[in-house]
Amino acid sequence: MTANPLAELSLAELRERTSAKWRTHPADVLPLWVAEMDVRLAPAVRAALHDAVERGDTGYPAGEAYAEALRDFARDRWDWTGVDVGRTALVADVMIGIVEAIRLITEPGDAVVVTPPVYAPFYAFVTHADRRVVEAPLGADGRLDTLTLERAFAEARTLGVHPVLLLSNPHNPTGAVHTRAELERLAALARRHGVRIVSDEIHAPLVLDGARFTPFLSVRGAEDAFVLFSASKAWNLAGLKAALLVAGPEAVDDLARLPEEVGHGPSHLGVLAHTAALRDGVDWLDALLLGLADNRRLLTELVAEHLPATDLHRPEGTYLGWLDCRHLGVEEPSAGDGPAVVTDLAGPARFFLDHARVALSSGHVFGTGGRGHVRINFATSPEILTEAVTRMGRAAGDGT
Repeated sequence: MTANPLAELSLAELRERTSAKWRTHPADVLPLWVAEMDVRLAPAVRAALHDAVERGDTGYPAGEAYAEALRDFARDRWDWTGVDVGRTALVADVMIGIVEAIRLITEPGDAVVVTPPVYAPFYAFVTHADRRVVEAPLGADGRLDTLTLERAFAEARTLGVHPVLLLSNPHNPTGAVHTRAELERLAALARRHGVRIVSDEIHAPLVLDGARFTPFLSVRGAEDAFVLFSASKAWNLAGLKAALLVAGPEAVDDLARLPEEVGHGPSHLGVLAHTAALRDGVDWLDALLLGLADNRRLLTELVAEHLPATDLHRPEGTYLGWLDCRHLGVEEPSAGDGPAVVTDLAGPARFFLDHARVALSSGHVFGTGGRGHVRINFATSPEILTEAVTRMGRAAGDGT
């Protein structure tokens, strides 16, 4: 059995890394903010990269191996045979692919509906693409709310001609894994209102026990949608750029208008790494998921013990915990104008950085419903996770 990938690296080894997670803050800070995992590369990925470097195979990407690997992974993992290689396009990363898909099916000034609290770059990328954001906040249970979505869709239709919903599936930061029934209701509602859907499924392989991932394009009524997929989150490949834009059968003509130069952004080494992950890294992924499930249980216990005044929204997927800190009484300034930057800190996140030396993502950057919350990345060793939450509890108890 493959060893737990989250238990292989010491804090000293991790501090040698030069990525954003480990270099943004001083060395005394435990970084549990950005979505990077504290793992070594899966052996299959490491071997693919090593072989490419040994051959000097560092040119431009070519072929359909990545899309074929996704097709086979989706069939084996989700019993879904709907990935048609001919309806895919290689893009640099998920957010670039999202923007390009939105450009294909909207005009400047059209509305893009998002479901906050949601991945902060959704706001910035939509705004920078000259589209307008309309919010449809999640319900009190942290799930999609049909009535709120219907109101948002109606508003979006008044603001432009071609409204879009940008879906996070599974949802970042709450970790909700949308059920098939929820997605079917969403697809039917979008059809009635003439809303197209672009679904970010970057966390799709990271579904923990008790939940099941449903690819949006497998849902009845989603035939005109676009989906973005990447192996980057599940195999920790953010620095190896590559993603796939997948079109539903009714979106083929839209995909055909994708500018050829969009395919110039992905890294050849990225494509090789992502392909190897999907084809040969499944055992490693399964071991990771067991480790993440253990860490989710540990995080739940640690929060109950050290932060009893907070409420952890138990994630069904991803490796991100959504922690409600509003009862801690930490003052949070009013939100400014315009989209927030993911590294912005305010309220509880600022408090825990200053007083616990733990870096978390600030809830306010995730839009409506995020203020007073923090997002915590639990894809680390149990020892680091324990030390971080213990520090947070000590700081909250001191009230300093």
